[in-house]
Amino acid sequence: MLKKICLFYYDGFRSMRLGRTLWKLLAIKLLIMFGVLKLFFFPNFLNTEFETDAQRADHVLSNLTQAPSSQP
Repeated sequence: MLKKICLFYYDGFRSMRLGRTLWKLLAIKLLIMFGVLKLFFFPNFLNTEFETDAQRADHVLSNLTQAPSSQP
């Protein structure tokens, strides 16, 4: 059954021309969105704020084990 499904998709993608181009375009857009933009908008906070691995581990542990503050 799984083999039939795989062959169905393989045959469909093999005969596509426009679809193949659109999938390539989609892959390029996703690479830009998640790869390039991550570098600019999501810096590595732990590497910029702490110097050693022990300091990073303490920060992560303290933030994971904090009791949630109850604000009304």
